[in-house]
Amino acid sequence: QGCNPLAETGRSKLQNQRAVLNQQILRAVRMRAGAENLLRATTNNKVREQVLLELSFVNSDLQILKEELEGLNISVEVYQNAEETFSIPLVPLGLKETKEVDFTLPLKDFILEHYSEDSSEYEDEIADLMDLRQACRTPSRDEAGIEMLISYFLQLGYVENRFFPPTRHMGVLFTWYDSFTGVPVCQQNLLLEKASILFNVGALYTQIGTRCNRQTQAGLENAVDAFQKAAGVLNYLKETFTHTPSYDMSPAMLNVLVKMMLAQARECVFEQIGLSGIRNEFFTLVKMTQEVAKVGEVYMLVNTAMNQEPVKENIPYSWSKLAQIKSDHYKALAHYFTATILCDHELQPGDDEEQQEKALSQLCDHMPEGLMALAVLKDKVRRKQLGKAHLRQAIVYHEEALRVCGLCKKLRNIDVLQEVLTAAHKRSLLKYAQQETEDDFLSLIQAPDILPKTEHKIETIAPQFSKVKVKDFFHKLGPLTVFSAKQRWTAPRTICIPQGAGELRFHLKGGSPVQIYCLDPLCPAALMGLKEGDYIVSVGGLDCKWLGVNEVLEKLRSVGEQPLEIEVISCQDTAASLRSKSATYSVGMQKTYSLICLAMDEDKIDQTKKAPLKLPFLSWGTKNRQKAASTLCLPSAVAGSSQTKKKLLPFTLLNTESSMY
Repeated sequence: QGCNPLAETGRSKLQNQRAVLNQQILRAVRMRAGAENLLRATTNNKVREQVLLELSFVNSDLQILKEELEGLNISVEVYQNAEETFSIPLVPLGLKETKEVDFTLPLKDFILEHYSEDSSEYEDEIADLMDLRQACRTPSRDEAGIEMLISYFLQLGYVENRFFPPTRHMGVLFTWYDSFTGVPVCQQNLLLEKASILFNVGALYTQIGTRCNRQTQAGLENAVDAFQKAAGVLNYLKETFTHTPSYDMSPAMLNVLVKMMLAQARECVFEQIGLSGIRNEFFTLVKMTQEVAKVGEVYMLVNTAMNQEPVKENIPYSWSKLAQIKSDHYKALAHYFTATILCDHELQPGDDEEQQEKALSQLCDHMPEGLMALAVLKDKVRRKQLGKAHLRQAIVYHEEALRVCGLCKKLRNIDVLQEVLTAAHKRSLLKYAQQETEDDFLSLIQAPDILPKTEHKIETIAPQFSKVKVKDFFHKLGPLTVFSAKQRWTAPRTICIPQGAGELRFHLKGGSPVQIYCLDPLCPAALMGLKEGDYIVSVGGLDCKWLGVNEVLEKLRSVGEQPLEIEVISCQDTAASLRSKSATYSVGMQKTYSLICLAMDEDKIDQTKKAPLKLPFLSWGTKNRQKAASTLCLPSAVAGSSQTKKKLLPFTLLNTESSMY
């Protein structure tokens, strides 16, 4: 079950505010769309003036609503750990909001039409599916919440194979709101539901990461793990759904979000290294300098990515500025540590000159003109001069971070951020004031840049769907390899074998359900309508869809000399695959059209002909990402079919060759 949606927690209040804002944005977008249509349709100048005035008001309202939504996205204090901490806040992702979906009528109609079963017997299963979806709207912020979201995601794989045929839509409309713009996206495609659930899995991992106690070793380890898993889920989403109609799930946006999560994991690793204190020792400070320079570098790359089109228009402005602030802050710390190395550590007779020279030369991208690493280490005056140069550079970066923070309204209201930046700035100023003043012009040398280096590898952790065990809600329909939406069946036929018929004169084969083969066309069962290739679904009124050959034979023998009734179904020959054109409409966004390939089953190709490798119309998986345009091919029907069934995966998302929307 999900969290209580009425619970007055800080996070639930934010999500409720997000839902209200989404509705307000939807109304404003509809008003703008209506006004724009009227503006295009009318030729009356007076009407045009009124419409233009109304459009200006609507656009102003939309801008205000967008700023309010940005304010929710930067409300990072709510998601932080409750313990008092003196660390720069981490940024979580908000959960995508959705509307309720009623599966009852579409699924019941499909069960009756496609599977020829009494749909009233599946009301509990449909209710369980809807309850699980409802609970996924308010998941708990822990591993139980993650497991529930993944369970629903995997359940959607079963539902897709059971009830969503590739040739038509089921009439179930899924609506999800963009996490950054609040614009709703409506589709009858189940892939939108899957992608949005995956996004929320990644978002929930980020909230778990920000909630960890960063004052303990275990808390920082959990935070690093959570952000790496968040990056892995978002990266999987980017590679699997490459043409999503929502801005927050576009490849460019997901690429930025993955970088941001890995940067936050890197930041937690640095905090983990320095948690027990930084020993004022030459080589320890060298390692810390390189580690903190790496943090500054990754945040600089995140800031650069956030300021690229088309992400720049939709990413929260405060996120971009926070990445810039963190980049400057950690670069300043790198220069501060370098200055400490030079000012506080003189080369002693027992020190390893060669190792210290190597470490110092690898620390900077170059040495100032006229200076050598060993000469600097041996000369006290030059050490001080270069150390002061690094302190000046650290102060410059600190002041830039404070300036950017002061210019952003949302960030300057975060007290702990201001406190951390101010304390670091004062520490550098104090260190600089402690150095002796010199009139030598060499004191104005420019400090070289610090080369980032790390001994700790940070990478995405791919989602482990196999660790979450789920049971198909609609297990009673039969094995998914046979009873799926892609295959059509005749209604069950009752075959009555009279008493004393003797041998049955047919054989059984296959797994579950069993199949008729080697049927004697003159036997009583054949005369009653039994056909070669039929599947037995019940014997004597007992369901046997999940029974094997031996179990069905045992039931047939148990009937004895009594009349025997079996129910069978026959596979209908499906027509050649047709291509369907599905329109994706998103309010306030450009219409997007996608072709969905309904590839012909390989089993329907004549065995005498070599089956060519078939690709879907639009294959947007990792293997075909470089192809800018789709390849259209029209398969034709081929007579004859093999009864060997190709095993279906319980969820098709893991197939990178599947058609995306």
